[in-house]
Amino acid sequence: MDSTLAIRARGITKCFGDVVALDDADLEVAQGQIHGLVGPNGAGKTTLLGLLLGLTVADSGRLEVFGTPVGRAFEAPGGVAGFVDGPGLYPSLTARQNIAALAALRGDDTRSAGIDDVLGQVGLTDVADDRTRGFSLGMRQRLGLAAALLGKPRLLVLDEPFNGLDPAGKKHVHGVLTRLAREGTSVVLSSHRMDDVEALCSEVTILATGRVVFSGPLGKLATENRELDYRLLTSDPEHARRLAAEAPGIHLAEDTDGRPGGEVLVLRAQVAALDALVVRLIHEGVSLRELAPVVSPLEAAFLDLTEHRTSESPQRKTHAQQQETGR
Repeated sequence: MDSTLAIRARGITKCFGDVVALDDADLEVAQGQIHGLVGPNGAGKTTLLGLLLGLTVADSGRLEVFGTPVGRAFEAPGGVAGFVDGPGLYPSLTARQNIAALAALRGDDTRSAGIDDVLGQVGLTDVADDRTRGFSLGMRQRLGLAAALLGKPRLLVLDEPFNGLDPAGKKHVHGVLTRLAREGTSVVLSSHRMDDVEALCSEVTILATGRVVFSGPLGKLATENRELDYRLLTSDPEHARRLAAEAPGIHLAEDTDGRPGGEVLVLRAQVAALDALVVRLIHEGVSLRELAPVVSPLEAAFLDLTEHRTSESPQRKTHAQQQETGR
C-alpha cells in the first residue's frame, strides 16, 4: 500500500438484509488530509464511517488503515477515534467526568490522560465541571470531539461534527481540525453543510444509493464546462444588464429581489463567458461589488450527481449481483 495513504478501501460492499448500504465503494484518504463525505440521507455515509471505526464489518472488499488490513473483528483499528450518530455521553456526569470515564475504559491513567488539554482544545474549559444534561447540541458535539482527541489519534472519523454549533463554536472546531491536519492527523468527516466541507476539505467523496459517484479534489467539481448561476452586483446595474444581455454564453435570470431593474442580477454562464463579461464591465467603467455563485460548485455538483439516483427506487441488489443476473 502507498505509505502516504491513511485509508485505502477497494470494492467495499455492505448489506443489511436486502438493503444495500454500500455497493462496491472505493475510498482513498491521504495522511494529513481532511476528506469530506457527502451524500443524501441513506447514501451510506454513516455505514462507511462505522466501518472505519470498527462498528461494523464489510461483507466484501478490502479496507486498509495505515497499511494494515482491517479484519473481521468489531474493533476500531489502531490510531482511529471518532463518533457516528453523535457522541455518546453520560448526562449525569460532568464534561470532565465523561472524559475521565472514557480514559478509564481505555485503561489510561486519568491523572495524566490530558483531560484538561482536550477540553481546552475544544473550548470547554469553563464548563468542564458542569453536568452534560444541560449542554446544548453544539456543546455535546465539541465534547465528543474532545473525547476523540484524548488518545491523540492518527485518523479522526466524525459524523456531522458541526451540528448545533454557533458561529464561534464552528470557527473554533474548524481551527482544531485544521491544526490537526497540519500536524499530520487525517480527518474524515461527513456533513450536510456544504460551506463547512468547502472551507475545510481538500478532497471530497460523494455517495448516492451506496455507490461512489465522485471522489477527488474539490477543484474538479468547479469545472469550467458546467454552467452555474451567479449573483452580480455592480455600480451601474442597468449598464451591466445591457452588457450581459448582449454577451454570448450569458443567460439572464429573474433578479433575486423580484423587481425589474433590480440591483442584483442573476446570470447563468460558464466560467469563460463570465470572465469575458467581467473584462467588458471593467473596460466600460462598471465596478464589481459582488460576484458569487448562487449555489456553491460543491452543492451544484452534489445535486447533479445525486438527484437522478435518489429519485430511483431503493437498491435491492449490489452492482456485482446486477451484473451477474444480467448475464
